[in-house]
Parts: sequence; C-alpha cells; structure tokens
Amino acid sequence: MNSHVIIQNVTILAPLDSPNTDGIDPDSSEDICIENCYISTGDDLIAIKSGWDEYGVFFGRPSRNITIHKLTGHNLFGSGIAIGSEMSGGVSEVHAENIYFFNSSTAIIIKTAPGRGGYVRNIYISDVTLSSVDTAIRFNSNFSEHPDDHYNRSALPIIERITVKDVRGDNIKVAGLLEGIEGDSFLSVCILNVTLKVTSESPWNCSYVQGYSDSVSPKLCKALEERPPDVSDCYKYNLSNYFWNSRIRKRNSWLHSW
Repeated sequence: MNSHVIIQNVTILAPLDSPNTDGIDPDSSEDICIENCYISTGDDLIAIKSGWDEYGVFFGRPSRNITIHKLTGHNLFGSGIAIGSEMSGGVSEVHAENIYFFNSSTAIIIKTAPGRGGYVRNIYISDVTLSSVDTAIRFNSNFSEHPDDHYNRSALPIIERITVKDVRGDNIKVAGLLEGIEGDSFLSVCILNVTLKVTSESPWNCSYVQGYSDSVSPKLCKALEERPPDVSDCYKYNLSNYFWNSRIRKRNSWLHSW
C-alpha cells in the first residue's frame, strides 16, 4: 500500500523454477512509475493487485495511475504483466509501453473470478515485442482460489475499457485466450495493430468478451471481429499521468545530483 513511488533502473533476478517469486507487486497503490527495469523470475514480473475478495472490497483502496515504461524480462510459469487475481478493491488507469518479453509463459494477463467483485478498467498497453512466448494475451476469469468461505459468490468483477495495441511477436504458441464470465461479459476490449507469428492451429479463443479489433494477424475471433473501433469505446491513455511521473523523475534526478 504505497503512493508516489518511482522504481527505476532496477534488476530483479530469481531462479526461473522458483515458485511465487514475483518481481514487483503494486498492491492498493497509486501514482507508481516503474521504468527501465529488467526482471527474470519464476512467476509474474509485475503483478498489480488491490485486495482479495471481501477483504479487498471492505478495505476499498484501488490501485491506479500506474505507469510501466521500458520493461524487459522473462519467466517460466507466470506472466510479464499481470492484473489480479486479487483485484477486489479495483484497478484502473494502468499504462504500459515499450515492453519486451522473451522465453516466457504468458505476456499480458488479467486474472479474476466470480466472487472477486471490484473492477479492472482503463488499461492501455502498447508497443510490445514478444519472442518465444506461450500465450501473448490472456483473460483468465476462473482464477478461483479464495481466502475463505465468506466471500460473496454473486460479486462479479467489472472488466472494461482494455486496449492492447502495437504488439508484434515471433514463435508464439497462442495469440490469445480471452475468457470472460458467463453473465458478466468483459466490455470494450480493443485489440489493435497486432501481428503475431503463431504456431498453434487455433490462435485465438474468446468467450464472453465484447469489443473491437483492427489490423490483427492472425485473424481474431468473431466476438472481437475486425472492424474499425468506435473511438469512444476504446480506452486511450490520459498523458497527464505520464507527465506527472516525468516531473517526479526530474525531481528525483535533481535530488541525487544535489
């Protein structure tokens, strides 16, 4: 639980076969800048969280205004950038760009489940290069481990306004597994300008998702069929947060030089 934090020029290494070795986990945190980092671990490189089931809902502190810039790394079992699965307090305004993942299990994932509640919205990920990655983009809506039996089973998460654009990759097994929740479709999912060289005969698998795509190869599933997106439906990152982080970086540099 932090705010106004800069993580810059950091290398994080853990054995690739070591379980639960996340790199950086902003949890119920805001105004976070992660920049120029190299991470190699056995689990998620960056995992953004905000509380687990009824405890996250009760505490009610979201993670928001998180900037990830110039991230390189790989993992054996986890993901490059993960949101959730503990996201019951909400996650919003996440901007990641200039990303390179290689020899990894999953590049980008949103993890949630029935009973989580909360929301993930206004996510913008762009300029991503992938090499030898099993799954490029994944929505896993059945990450169903719970801390106890007291959670609200009818608390469904809100997942909306997710934009992933300018992605290229070689030797990718599966382009995307985009699985929403029956009766709780993930909305305004925009996949734009994505070119992946995929080895699987079924590059995309989509269920309970709605949105748009444009310039995607291999061709996306029907739920996100190729058509120009409505500008109002596709989330575009508000650059004011990036400018805020730029000012913080300048101040940090001045303090070090002083």
